[in-house]
Amino acid sequence: MFELDGRLAADTFVLGSTSLNRVLLMNDARFPWLILVPERLDVSEPFELSEADQGQLWQESMRLGGAMKAHFAADKINVAALGNQVAQLHVHHIARFHADAAWPGPVWGVGSAVPYEAAAVEALTHELRSVLRQPLSLTEAAQH
Repeated sequence: MFELDGRLAADTFVLGSTSLNRVLLMNDARFPWLILVPERLDVSEPFELSEADQGQLWQESMRLGGAMKAHFAADKINVAALGNQVAQLHVHHIARFHADAAWPGPVWGVGSAVPYEAAAVEALTHELRSVLRQPLSLTEAAQH
């Protein structure tokens, strides 16, 4: 049975799921930052997915990036699958702006995360679920 890595679970909020991915919001209010996690066992690299799942991950990643760029009016969307600290395959999608705290460098290692306040995260998760419902066929799911 699929289980989300403990570090991802501790650092994120679940927005919902697609037929392949759990969709997460990173708990860092400095950057609009979403993560796709394929709900497959023992997968740490994209090439370990079946060809069908590889194609679906790529399609969902592109749809997510496009929706984020439009919704947040981002200057750039950074997409990365690093896995150096969390081996479980996950793909970061970060809306970037010329005026953000890390521009033009990567967000990793710049300052400290600023956790969302409860009211802000509730409003943002509701908003993002609405925005992503169509392009990702996102379904709200209880944390599983």
